[in-house]
This record gives sequence, structure tokens and C-alpha cells, in this order.
Amino acid sequence: MSEFDFLSRITLGQYFPTDSIIHRRDPRVKIAGFALLVLFITFSTSKIGMVVAILVLIAGVVLSKVKLTFALKGLLPPLPWLLIIAVIQVFFITGPAGTPALLTLGKLNITMVGVWSGIMLLVRFTALILCISLASFTISTSEMIQGLGLLLKPLNKLGIHTTDLVMVVQVMLRFIPFLAQTAERIAKAQASRGGNWNNKTRNVITRIRQVVPLLVPLFVISLRRAENMALAMDARAYGYLPQRTSYHEFKLRWSDVLFFLICATISLAIFSV
Repeated sequence: MSEFDFLSRITLGQYFPTDSIIHRRDPRVKIAGFALLVLFITFSTSKIGMVVAILVLIAGVVLSKVKLTFALKGLLPPLPWLLIIAVIQVFFITGPAGTPALLTLGKLNITMVGVWSGIMLLVRFTALILCISLASFTISTSEMIQGLGLLLKPLNKLGIHTTDLVMVVQVMLRFIPFLAQTAERIAKAQASRGGNWNNKTRNVITRIRQVVPLLVPLFVISLRRAENMALAMDARAYGYLPQRTSYHEFKLRWSDVLFFLICATISLAIFSV
């Protein structure tokens, strides 16, 4: 039944209440720290910095008390597409004029610059997926909404509705596991009616034909779920009150400040090493 196990392959959007040292940090600090890491990983050109980023994020997953194997599973779904993009990088990025070619295939030259470019792309996306997954593992839905709302609160003076922006981001992240669960149920229902889900062929056309019947009901169910969620939010008077209060008030502690300083230091190291 592993062909139906969609949810175990998706790590983004899943929260694990393990009460680790990272879970206990203030959500504002966690959001700001992970945002810094994502920013510096995205723009870093340092090979050593990328390796440092991956090692630090793996250590973060261990500290969060989430199984490392589960976190690494999140790399598998986008891996084929990343490999395709990396191969394109290898063939079409040749570096400055005069760069010696390692291999020539017709008019295409493979240079060390292109090879490193493809490797860096794979490593960078690996680090980004691990970072976003770690943030998802350690920041709950309520923490994400309250933390982002407090961080973006100054933008309200500019007329920007930050509450709606926060809700859009949160719904987007939490819909990922829902889509995986729904796809799993649809696939099992189709298989029980004679659908060909046991064919593990590597033929791309066959795999596409297998997935297409899944997309239409998945799209319809997603729209229905979004409509129900909108009705539920409206029934709870979401958006009618200009100011919202929280049952839990967050207070910064020295441990939270230390966590942010560690994230900032690691971010600078990733960018400058």
C-alpha cells in the first residue's frame, strides 16, 4: 500500500508538538530567525556556507525531536524536477569566455563552472526545503498567525491588512497536508473500483495518465473545502473586528534573544564563509 502513502512524502505544513528547545521559543523569534536563514541561503554563493547550512539544519531537526528520516523524505517529491534543472544548468552555463570544457557534446560544452552551478542549485534547494520544513515542524498554526501578526503590526499604519496576509500564508501551508490526504483517499477509492494504481512503471506518459484522473476530483474537493472554510470563518465573525486579542500573551526572554542571535550568526556565516 506504499503507492497510496502520499502524506508521508509531504513534510511541509506538518506540525509536531514535541516540546523541544526550539518549540519553546517565542514564535516571533522563530519566524524572524527562520526568515533570516531562508534569505541568506537564497542569496549565498559560498560552497562552504551551503554545507554549513545543511549541517546546521540537520542539527536543528535533531534538536526539534522530529525524526530525521521523515524530514529528509520531504526532499524526494521535488528531486526529479531539481535534477532536471541542475542538468540544464550544467549544459547551458559555461562561464566566462575561454573557460576550458570538460566535455563537448555537439554545440554544448560542459565546464566546471556549469557543474558547480548545478551542484549549488541542488544543495541550495535542499537547504531551503529543510529550513522551511523545520519551521513548519516547530511553529504551530496559532503561533504562526499570532507571531506574524505581531511582527507585521507596524504595517497596519500604512493601510496594509496584515491579518489577511497572515491568514493567506497560513492557509497555503496547511493546505499541503490536506491535499496529500485527499489525494490518498481518492487514489484508494479509484483502486477499489479497478483503477490501475499497482503499475509502478517508469514510463512518464503512463504515469501522467495515471495521475490525470486524480486531479479533477482533487480540484473539486479542494474548492469545496475552501468554500466551507470561508463560510466557517464568516460564521465566526472573522474580519469584522478591527482589533483582535489573544488568550496567550507572548513575552520575550533572554533565551529567545539568544536563539535569534544564533540564527543571525549562522546566517552571516552562511553568506560570508
